[in-house]
Order: sequence, then C-alpha cells, then structure tokens
Amino acid sequence: MAGSVSADTSADTAASAGAAGAAAWRELRRVPLLAAVPDERLRTLWDVSVGRSAPAGAVLRRAGEPATHLLVLLRGSVAAGQDTGAGRMVRFGEWAGPCALDKTAVFDGSGHSATLTALSDCAVRFVPRAYVLALTDDVPQARRHVLRTLAAQVRAGRAEFTCRSTLSTEARLALWLLEAAGDGGRVPLPTHQALAERLGVTRVTVSRTLGRLRAQGLLSAGRREATLLAPELLALRARGERPAEPPPVL
Repeated sequence: MAGSVSADTSADTAASAGAAGAAAWRELRRVPLLAAVPDERLRTLWDVSVGRSAPAGAVLRRAGEPATHLLVLLRGSVAAGQDTGAGRMVRFGEWAGPCALDKTAVFDGSGHSATLTALSDCAVRFVPRAYVLALTDDVPQARRHVLRTLAAQVRAGRAEFTCRSTLSTEARLALWLLEAAGDGGRVPLPTHQALAERLGVTRVTVSRTLGRLRAQGLLSAGRREATLLAPELLALRARGERPAEPPPVL
C-alpha cells in the first residue's frame, strides 16, 4: 500500500521557505481556525511547519495513522473517507482551502479519523501537534473556534446518519444536487464513483438514479456538469415527496 504524503521532505521544505517570501505566514490568517491568532504566534506556526504540494489523487493521510501534525489546507480541495469491511469507500465530506483538516484527530490523539485524499492540486502546511495544542490552551478565540467546529461536526454527523438511514437514494441525490448547485442551477459533477462514495451507495445506483431524474426532466447532465431544470420539483424529491397527481378527467 502506498504511503501518505510525508511532512518532512527537505526539498519541499526549502521550496516553501524560499518561494513565498517574508510575509508568507500571512496565508495562515485566511484559515478560520487561525483567523484570530496574534501575528507573532502565526509566524511561529509558519516557521515550525512544513509546506508540501500534493497532486490530485495523492493521499495526504490514511485513516488510523498517528496525527502528529495538523494539516492546514491553503489551496485545493480534499475528500475524507474510510474503507468499509465490505471493501467500499464511504466518503464523509469534501473541503476546500483555506481550512484545517481533521482537527479531531489532533486533539484526541487517537489517529486520523479518515483517509484524506487530494481532489485537486493542493498546497498544505503540516503544523506539529504540540504547537496546535499550545495554541488552543493560550488563545481563547482559537479554542472557541475548535469547540464550535466540533459541535458542528456532531450535528452534521447526526444529520448525515439520519439522511442515510431514512432517505432513499433519489432523495439523497436530490438533496446533494440542490446543495451543490451554483449560479443558474449548474452543478459540477464528480465521477459517479466519487458521488456514490459520498452518498453511501454503489456507482451503478448513482448512474441509474441520475438517468431517471434526467428522463423525468428534472435536470440535464453531461459528463462533468448537471443543470437543474426544475429545482422546486427536485426539492420535493429531496424531502421524499412527489407532486400530487392531477384528478382524472370525468
């Protein structure tokens, strides 16, 4: 099994130290966890951390590996997931930088809670765990952010569990499409396999459900993008409802 991206490659360390310039540490200010941290502490975090570039598809960390560093995603997007006993991958979510990844693992010391995989080319800083723990001890704003984030994760986890336990695949897919829709109802589509991992179903099930929604005129879909044609009807599907049938003509 291929290892995950290392935090101590000297070539990458030298590149990250020299390329960004003296004010590179200010990039950390854009990370919500670190937004309220004093400048001096931010500079320290930058100096003790290691910068890495990771191409799309690279595994940054595997579930269960020791969480010796906090992964700070400056640019790019990352998916978190875990293999099941049946050999399927369940995807917990996707995050775009700037953000801090898998904070829970850093704080509880029990190893990474998910496998973190780059969805696009990423720029990551690896901050030693000891400095992160000291930060939450010393900076109340950072501590409050962590507590809010962990509370939000608990709520999101319960909502996700309820969704997967009670909603049909069609309802889950409709909900995902509505949440992912941008201007004009356009939705960038991942691969059917990636979407299946996100919804907790098989690739074939995703393909069939997308095809059914397309045939019913709720969306148009190409290989990389879908357009919502009837979002109000899709919202009914997301709630497990269908529009009432018209009364028969007598």
